[in-house]
Amino acid sequence: MNRTEFIIATTIILFVAFMLGWFTHWVLHRFTRVAGGDVTEVDNLAQSLHEAEEMRDQAILYLEQREAELTNQISQTEAELRAAMEGLREARHEAEEMRAYIERMHSAAS
Repeated sequence: MNRTEFIIATTIILFVAFMLGWFTHWVLHRFTRVAGGDVTEVDNLAQSLHEAEEMRDQAILYLEQREAELTNQISQTEAELRAAMEGLREARHEAEEMRAYIERMHSAAS
């Protein structure tokens, strides 16, 4: 093998290696690239997810506020109920005292 044949063989081997590398790059690029429509769809999905998260945060905030209002309202209603029950208890006690007083007066008059 003389010098010219060696250079030609080396050139052919290097060219084949280059072509195999280029072909491998092309195949990988072909299978891994993202289509423009897919990018748009991913952007739309990301925007929808962001909007859904904002709506969820607003709903959680509304529910927390509503829960605080209802808790306050329940506390007020329970306080009113306790006051009403105490008033009823006092009214029953007064009625019992009046009944006893009337019976004593009725017994004394007889």
